[in-house]
Amino acid sequence: MAEQVPLVDYLVLGDSPHLVANECADCGARFFDRRNACASCSGTAFRKAAVATAGQVRAFTIVSVAAPGVPVPFVAATIDCEGTSVAANLVNVPADPDHVTLGMKVRLTTLPVGTDSAGTEAIGFGFEPLETTDGR
Repeated sequence: MAEQVPLVDYLVLGDSPHLVANECADCGARFFDRRNACASCSGTAFRKAAVATAGQVRAFTIVSVAAPGVPVPFVAATIDCEGTSVAANLVNVPADPDHVTLGMKVRLTTLPVGTDSAGTEAIGFGFEPLETTDGR
């Protein structure tokens, strides 16, 4: 098996892939980027916190124009993962409003996004529906 590396540093691979946020030790606000201070309370202490792997679509847009080489259409969404907002693409679902809805239940999934000349595979993430829109 080729070596795999996460595309972003807050994606943890392995048997149970998940995201890890930087959580403010004072107020509990969560961020995926590095912070010197909390945007909510100005606290300066952070701890790592695992993010729930399932959630609900809170907002989405169907992208039909993108940079050259990026396949369209695709669905960009904001997912509420038990109180932590995650921006991600929805995958394994048709990019149309008949198949994507607000409140839709989704789960984290990983996917290969490229391989370098040494054979190392970069792994990204997205969210996929927990069930199809027709109830299956």
